[in-house]
Order: sequence, then C-alpha cells, then structure tokens
Amino acid sequence: MDRALSHWESNLAALREKFPDLAEQLEQDRLEAADSGDGALRVEAAASGDPTLALGDLRIHSKHDPLREGKRLADTLEEGTGPVVVLGFGLGYAAEAAGERFPDRPLIIIEYRRQILAKALESRDLKGFLGERKLVFILGQPAEPGGGETRPGAVTGALRLFEGKPVLLRNRTLTDLNPEWYGETERHIKTWVSKDDINRATLRRFGKRWVRNLAANMTAIRDVPGIAALAGCFAGTGIPALLVAAGPSLDSAAPFLPDLAERCVVAAVDTSLKFLLHQGVDPDFALTVDPQYWNFRHLDRVRAPHTRLIAESAVYPPALRRPFRGTLLCGSLFPLGRFVEDRVDPKGELGAGGSVATTAWDFARVLGASAIWIAGLDLSFPDLKTHFKGALFEARSLAESTRLVPAETLSVRALRDGLPFLAPSAGGGEVLTDRRLSLYAAWFENRFGLSPEVCNYSLSSGGLAIPGLIPAAPEDLLALPPRREEIRQTLDTVFSRLERDFGSPEETAARSARYAAAHSALLGGLERIQEAAREAAALAESARSRTGGDLRETFNKMDDVNRIITESEVKDVAGFLFPPMGELEKGLTVPVSDPLGRHLELSAKLYRAVAEAAEYNLSALSR
Repeated sequence: MDRALSHWESNLAALREKFPDLAEQLEQDRLEAADSGDGALRVEAAASGDPTLALGDLRIHSKHDPLREGKRLADTLEEGTGPVVVLGFGLGYAAEAAGERFPDRPLIIIEYRRQILAKALESRDLKGFLGERKLVFILGQPAEPGGGETRPGAVTGALRLFEGKPVLLRNRTLTDLNPEWYGETERHIKTWVSKDDINRATLRRFGKRWVRNLAANMTAIRDVPGIAALAGCFAGTGIPALLVAAGPSLDSAAPFLPDLAERCVVAAVDTSLKFLLHQGVDPDFALTVDPQYWNFRHLDRVRAPHTRLIAESAVYPPALRRPFRGTLLCGSLFPLGRFVEDRVDPKGELGAGGSVATTAWDFARVLGASAIWIAGLDLSFPDLKTHFKGALFEARSLAESTRLVPAETLSVRALRDGLPFLAPSAGGGEVLTDRRLSLYAAWFENRFGLSPEVCNYSLSSGGLAIPGLIPAAPEDLLALPPRREEIRQTLDTVFSRLERDFGSPEETAARSARYAAAHSALLGGLERIQEAAREAAALAESARSRTGGDLRETFNKMDDVNRIITESEVKDVAGFLFPPMGELEKGLTVPVSDPLGRHLELSAKLYRAVAEAAEYNLSALSR
C-alpha cells in the first residue's frame, strides 16, 4: 500500500474517534480535490529523511531536520498548566514535541489552511498524537482565496475548556504568510488572557464591597424568590423578547420603543431603565448586578410601577428597596452568596460575562423566548459615542467638568483607556471598540453558539459585528402582531403561582429554619478557620525565629491546620478575599539562600491573610 495512503487512512481513523465532523470534512476535501489555491503546497524529503513542507519556494519547515526544529521550538515554551496554542500546525512537528514535553497540557491547534492538516495526515504517522492528547482544532476555510475567519467565540470557546494561562507556539513562516488572520487570532487570545487581569483588578477594587453588600442583603436570600420560578414561562408561545441595552444606538431606537414593547416581553439593563421610562415604556423586567453605589444611581428615584427588578444578591443594598412591582434574585456569583443560597433557596443561574447586558440576554433565554431582539447593544463607539444621549455617564461628565478638564476630555479618556482598536462593524466597514467590549462580544458569540434554538436580532447596524447576531430593522419587529395582553396574562399567572408557593406559611417557616442553620454554619466555619490560621501563622513565625532544632512538630501542626482549612465547607468564602500569591511573595525579607526561613516567612504571611479574610467576613456578617 502507498505510504501516503496508509498514513492517511490510519490517521483519519484516529481523528474520526474524537473529531468525526472534521474527519468527514477532510475526507470530503480530498474527494473534491479542493486545494484553496495552494497548488504549490508540496511535501518533500528533508536531509534527515523526515518529510518537510514547502509552499512554492517557501519552506514551512527545515529542509535539514524538521523534527529537531520542532523540538527546539517546543523547548522555548513556558512551564505551567495552561493550554498550548499552536499557531500554524504545518506537519505537526512542533505540536507533537510540545505534547511530548507537556503530556498533561491541552493543545489548541489553529491552522489557516485545512489542506495543510490534510498534508500532515498523509505524510506522517500521527495516530498517537491524535489519540492520546487533549486536542482542539480551529481551522480556516479552504474554499475561498484568502478566506477563513477565526471568530472570537471559536478561540475563546476553546480557551474556556481549560484552566490556566495559555502559551503560544508559533510557526513563524505560516503566521507571516497570513498575518491578518493569525494576528486577529492572537488578539482574541490576548483579550481572553486579559480577563484574568481584569478579574484580579476588579476583585482587589470591589471584593470587600461585594462581601459588605452580601452581608447586608443576606436576609433577601431567605425572603426574595428566585428567577428559577420564571424558567420557560414564554416557551412555545412565540412571544419574542426585547433586550434594551445602553449603547449609543439606543437613541435611534427611541421612536419605536413603545410599539416594540407591545410585541415583546421587555427586559432592560439598569443603565437604560430611565431612558425607557422617558419614552413611555415601563419594561416588564430591569436587571442589575453591579455592586457599586454609582451603578445604583441608575435606579435611584425611579418610578416603574409595572417593572420587576432582577438582581444579584451583592448589589448595592438600597437597590433591593426601590419601589418596583416586585424583586427576584438570580444566583449569586460569589462564594458567600452561593453558600447560603445552596442551603436555603437556590435562585437560578444566569450567565455572567462581565456586563449586565450579558446577564440580561441570558435572562431572556431563561424565560423561554425563541427570538431575542436587542436594542442598544453596540459594544463599540459608533461615531465616537460611548453611551446614549442623557446617560448617567454623560450627566456625571458634565457635572464634574471644569475649564481645564471639560466633559469632552472625560469622554476622550473613556475612549482611550480601554485600549481601543478598529474591528468589523455589523453594517460593514469598521467601528472603534476596545479590549473590554470585545471580550463581551466573545461571550455573546459563545453563548449564541451554545443556544442555537434562540434567534438573535440587533436593531442597530452600527455596532460591533458579532457572529450569531443578525442585523435587523425595527420595521421587521413592528411587522409582528401585538402580544401585550398575552404577556400580561402570562406574567400574572406565573407571579400568582409564585406568591402562593413561595409565600405560603409552611414554606416561609421551612426557609427560615434553613436560613438559621446556614447562617450558624457559616459563622462557625469562619471562626474555626480564623482561629486555626492565626495559630499556624504564630507557629511559622516562632519556627522562623529559631536558629535550629527539630521542626517536625511545627510542620505537623501546620499540616493539621491545612486540613482544617481545605476540608471546611466555608473555605471558598474565606478564600474569596485571599490575595494572589505574587502579592504575598513581595516584600519577603529572608534571602533566597535560606529556603527554609523563606518558606516559613511566606507561610506566616499566607496564614495571616487567611485569618484576615475570615475576620473580614465575620465582621461584615455581624453588623
């Protein structure tokens, strides 16, 4: 049997085990002899005897020893646990070497030309590589010259599968051949990686605020029902949802909003609520998840007698006391809230993509809407605008402006500080966006892909292009029949049942008992962690001050403390405010030449940090 055919059949069989759709596509490409304009792509024998790849006069791999070249590239990778992202697979030498060096790390293979992967399957024995590794393939399309696109959702969807920081392994020849395609891919990866930095910065800035808010709102977990009661209430009705975000394009949708509300169940983000009310629309739901005081101001002095508030339990406490028609909680995003909810009354999860708009979309999906029409979701700065006219941001800018720092300067800072760049617009051309907004866009694309049963339409064509979000005109929605009376009847039925079930004396008493038990377990667990961590910190400090002697007893006691902490049911609550290890390692005074002393100093700092985190939670909960 021809060697190329033998490799092809055995490799394709291995590929089919894990990636049947990809194997079928590659087989179809082979049958159709599709070459994507790469007729000059050929496999030759290197001086070492291994196959090497060339494209015209360009060598994709070494003509001398491609196997050694691949190992050398893999040796440059950082240690760690995150996935290795291979940009340009070629014949797979570097990817295979990376898999051998890091057998437990996943590999994400990103290749512009599908035909190159086919050449690899024809040329080399890759059965072991394909069968034993954690692999993800992201490929371009070969059918169009210069075609193929890497969508943010494909890249970030793959990165979501694995823990740890990804590292890049590049075939420079292939990435330089298609710099825009691979460059866009790298930008998506960097945006994903930046979320961890954003999350850490957010936690440092707002972590204690979240804990304080949750402690103040704790009884709401007992007394306020959850969105789980609404799940699927509009499923099968054909009634669409209208999600009203707060982007600049909301101004152009304003004239249509009253008529659109007659046809849809309306969910508004907190930042757009006052705008809707000014247009004469009292939405069915308003969503708020941000813990900050300034975010609460979007709801301050609001009169929305027909609107029900959907809130996360860590919001600024006065938000839960606003005079809405009713309030429901979604599942907590934080360990403290989840600890109590899980034991008292699970509320129902909503996706968290960093923006209230992402949460609002997921809420519309939970309601059972098969079509979600979205107004004001730009995730960009069309015409260099950051918000709709009259938004709180604009009002604050005008109020805080001075002769030397006018409102225009504050607006420019808002555009500049997010690391802006140009990206494809939904209506064609390009629009200015930034790293944070593009991360939200990747979340939307990923969620659209996970919920193919939901059709998503944007009422703005000037925002960021998001695969899965179809541009549409308000007239398309206005062509649908009014459904407001059906919406009212459905909601009245759901909330009558909820009031009967959740508010019954028997369920109220049972929930109160569960809450008392959860609260007691929470306080007791935090007290035990605090006491044990303080003891361990003192032990480490004492051992460090000694000049010698047997430290086995000390380490045994520290091991006992570790077990108390790791086996505690409240360890995640105490660990929420725990600082990154890098911060604890800063300022160590014991020199590196004394590893034992340095370990004891770091251990003391670590245990003190655990004790302080537990103490902060206890203090907040006792107020």
